Amino acid sequence: MTLRQGAWRLLSWLLAGAALLTAQQPVSPLARDLVSGSQALAANQPAAAEAAFRAALQLAPHSIEVLNDLAIALVHQDKVAAALPYYRRALRLRPADPTTRRNLAIAEFRLQHYAAALPLFAGLARSSPNDVQAWNLAGLCLFGLDRYPEAARHLQHASALQPRDLPTLYMLGQAELRAGNTAGVVRVFERIMALAPNSAEAHVMMGNAFDKAFQEDKALAEYRAALAADPNFPGVHSGLGLLYWKHDQVAQAETEFRAELQRNPDDPIANEALGEVLLRQNQPAEAAPLFQKALAANPKYKEALVGLGQAELGLQHPDLAVGPLRAALRLDPQLAKAHYQLGNALARLGQKAAANREHARSAEIQARQRAEYTRHLQGEKK
Repeated sequence: MTLRQGAWRLLSWLLAGAALLTAQQPVSPLARDLVSGSQALAANQPAAAEAAFRAALQLAPHSIEVLNDLAIALVHQDKVAAALPYYRRALRLRPADPTTRRNLAIAEFRLQHYAAALPLFAGLARSSPNDVQAWNLAGLCLFGLDRYPEAARHLQHASALQPRDLPTLYMLGQAELRAGNTAGVVRVFERIMALAPNSAEAHVMMGNAFDKAFQEDKALAEYRAALAADPNFPGVHSGLGLLYWKHDQVAQAETEFRAELQRNPDDPIANEALGEVLLRQNQPAEAAPLFQKALAANPKYKEALVGLGQAELGLQHPDLAVGPLRAALRLDPQLAKAHYQLGNALARLGQKAAANREHARSAEIQARQRAEYTRHLQGEKK
């Protein structure tokens, strides 16, 4: 008998013995439920998996594996909120377990609970400096919390781990843009151009950056380059329209905003901007639904809140104007236009003293903003 023949005979004997042992020792109910749940998940039957894991949890209520499995089955049914209590129970049982921490963090992130997800991702990133997912999602949580400089730092780390990952670079560019770091946006743009020379998204990003930096000629060139690269890319027509709007080229702006909405009907920027155009044309009834649509996409869109308040004033509804205008000022107390329109609404409601305060506050903010803009222009000339 050769060595190979002997090995096969031994293996056959061991397998036969294992089969006999299994037949003599029935599978436990817990093991049966776990196998059934795993098989259902593998077969893309998450509801059946959920039922099996719930049965398993009755038998093993302190098993973090079962808690995680049940939560995963719920997530596969898009019941993310229902999964959270099971992930949290598992984490209380074993606070340092990295799998549970990651599962819970991703679930919180999917529900846009950025403040809850951030410390979980940050902890994973600290414990594993090469965990690109943790660094990336921590950065996105910070972005969602409007903490843009910190978001940029985390996304820079993630990008250093995956230098050729375009989605990370795009988000890094957006974080630098929101942080007001034009030089940072330019650096990201150069990296994107090296990887994707005809990127409409990168050109839109640079157009936004130049626009914020008051370099409108460069912004216009970037938006046109984006348009040439992909006329259907989201934000191309909006960006171009906003530049026209700034220069009081109303007809061209309206054309671009409508072109954006033809391609992306739910785009909040184009809806808000077209609403502004319609208000200028004294069409508040047509403008109001556009502001409402913008707010449905982004409830914290302060310009849309101001626009909606102004539209309600145009419709002779000063009582309905007060709510959105006050909401806009809670988001940004320095909105001169919101103070002014709120003053108008309060005046129509007979609240003269309050209206005068709002108008005075608006004038004060506008005077300061004009002085800051003058200083900026003087600095550019030096």
